[in-house]
Amino acid sequence: MARGMIRKTFLTPLGKENPVFIQVLGICSTLAVTNKLENTVVMTLGVMFTTALSSFVISLIRKLIPPRIRMMVETLIIATFVIIVDIVLKAFLPDIWKQLGPYVGLIITNCIIMGRAEAFALNNKPGLSLIDGLSSGLGYAYVLLIIAFFRELLGTGSLWGVRILGSWWTNWSVMIMPPGAFFMLAIFIWVVKEAFIKKEESK
Repeated sequence: MARGMIRKTFLTPLGKENPVFIQVLGICSTLAVTNKLENTVVMTLGVMFTTALSSFVISLIRKLIPPRIRMMVETLIIATFVIIVDIVLKAFLPDIWKQLGPYVGLIITNCIIMGRAEAFALNNKPGLSLIDGLSSGLGYAYVLLIIAFFRELLGTGSLWGVRILGSWWTNWSVMIMPPGAFFMLAIFIWVVKEAFIKKEESK
């Protein structure tokens, strides 16, 4: 693989084609898990693992998949990696697994994973598909981590269970509620589009 192609494949989902703030995909988990930074880290790692490996496997067998059952096969592959994530969390991080509850299973329905499988993995070699899947997961992760950072800090005055803001701080309860996720996601999308994307497009 050419180095330029690898670089482009890795960087594109991190910037102007980030699946969250450009296509507004994956927002269900934004609402569900970004009220705590710790939960968000675990969730995004699970999504990165699933996106990267499912794209790799789908690309590997893309020529063998009958067109009529393509999406069923893709869903089965994605579900397999989600089950692995669920089992590992239950075995090694049971407390976080209980907090995340059914949201781990909802990774299967994350549009980012199916979207990359359809748009990229079915048309490219396994190596590039692995890079694209990893990068798409990473692009998803840093957006959610930024949102989770501010939601937990402003909502509880703490980060990862450690008090950051002093007794002078009044917790913004709305930040740890679903409306807080909408609010932070909207601000993030607005800032990115105004400060970076429009500036790039005007060049």
